[in-house]
Amino acid sequence: MRRKIVYVPLDERPCNDAFPALLAEGTDIHLVRPEAGLLGLKKRPAPVDGLWQWLLHEAADADGVILSLDMLLYGGIIPSRLHTQSAEACAERLEGLKRLKARNPRLTVFAFQLIMRCPRYSSSDEEPDYYEHWGKDIFRTGYIRHKLDAGVASEEERAELVEIGKRLPQPYLDDYLRRRAVNREVNRRALSFVLDGTIDFMIVPQDDSAPYGWTAIDQQMVRSRIQELNVELRAYMYPGADEAGCTLLARMANLLHRRVPAVYPRFSSLQGPFVTPLYEDRLLYESLKYHILAAGGMLAESAVDADLVLLVNTPGQTMAEAEVQSAPNPGYHVQRNIVELAEYAHYALDRLGKPCAVADVAYANGADLQLVKLLRQKGLLFRLAGYAGWNTSSNTMGTVLAQSMLCLIYGHTARHNDFLALRYTEDAGYCAYVRSKVTEGAVKELGLSYFGVDGTRGRVASIVAAELSHFVREHVDDGRHRVVIEDCWLPWNRMFEVGLTVRLDTLPPLPPDRQAQGTG
Repeated sequence: MRRKIVYVPLDERPCNDAFPALLAEGTDIHLVRPEAGLLGLKKRPAPVDGLWQWLLHEAADADGVILSLDMLLYGGIIPSRLHTQSAEACAERLEGLKRLKARNPRLTVFAFQLIMRCPRYSSSDEEPDYYEHWGKDIFRTGYIRHKLDAGVASEEERAELVEIGKRLPQPYLDDYLRRRAVNREVNRRALSFVLDGTIDFMIVPQDDSAPYGWTAIDQQMVRSRIQELNVELRAYMYPGADEAGCTLLARMANLLHRRVPAVYPRFSSLQGPFVTPLYEDRLLYESLKYHILAAGGMLAESAVDADLVLLVNTPGQTMAEAEVQSAPNPGYHVQRNIVELAEYAHYALDRLGKPCAVADVAYANGADLQLVKLLRQKGLLFRLAGYAGWNTSSNTMGTVLAQSMLCLIYGHTARHNDFLALRYTEDAGYCAYVRSKVTEGAVKELGLSYFGVDGTRGRVASIVAAELSHFVREHVDDGRHRVVIEDCWLPWNRMFEVGLTVRLDTLPPLPPDRQAQGTG
């Protein structure tokens, strides 16, 4: 029997809108999501009233819903940073959640709502216009004030705060803090719906978090509210954002099938679990625990006890960006052992009979190309229960856990293999290689910029598609499998993310004398 699950994404980008839908294909979950006209476009908010009407209609006969409250309140992730609404207006919209349960009392409601981020750099690409010139100062103001309150600010930081105060226009800071206050209050109010059972389970992801600053201050207040309401077991707060829809889809599937998969993590370096990833505020291992729990799983003590072996590719010391991975770095080339990780994947699959997945979090914003090479040499790329290596560490962990937990339930379907092919094409091909190559080459040659290319399907997108096709031929196809890129676009007319439609073709076995050529 197919179960109807209604999904409202965080925004219209593929990682939020399409990934959960792709994971649900070939399963007994019928994932219903809004048409494009009900979603926004980057800074243009979605038509929230129309979205609520659609949701109330679709949820009436659904088994469950997975809801981005940022979309239902503000019209998307970027509009949540730009809106002028009051806390009271947002609270009135939240009441729609009670109407969902009133119309369909058996409905399971999973929701997620971000704590508003505060980038440490100046750019208005995803922030208010004034952030283009004053973003760094706004971040540093919150960072230093927080350290002052904690009693750990240096004299240099105190002096810096004074200088920032002389130049930062007060109206801009006031506008920014007013919006943060509204969002924080709505975060707190939403938790009351967890307390009364309107929301069955909630995630409060921390987007681009850091130990100090405006975001960390808000986290403390929201965390205190979680504790005051005694909902710690039904409202989790941890680093993440764009993976939350996938995480809650996995939790829904595990709930429907009455499963609690046990996950055994094995790391590529001794120091790896204790690295604090870029854009996050805590040790990697602490975040990993939450991602496993949020998806409906539990940590296993050993591979023997596990339903899934999660191979976690980490830095040996501090984390770097994927685009610099070709440079010498002892933290990557000496202080970890990815050869052992690849060999253990083969051992776990063939000797232990355990499904394996790879969380490739060695770098931020892209895969580890050396690890992908080793997995290909071992013939493992399309034997895995899951793989991811994109954007932040938490984006990757949530995505790979969702795919692999669904694989435990539904097996290695054709759609599962297509999603693996997508991850290698996007995470390794685009994020770790093609993005920087095209940005430094064709984008500059055409007089364009990283944040503004020639349209979603312009010449740059065509160049990206050609480069990716070459990449998968050389680095992913293995003689038994061929990746076919059916479509390629740049969703927000910039280079940061890519949209792809990918299919994996399985080919007849090569003759023995040609097999080695296909896996070199």
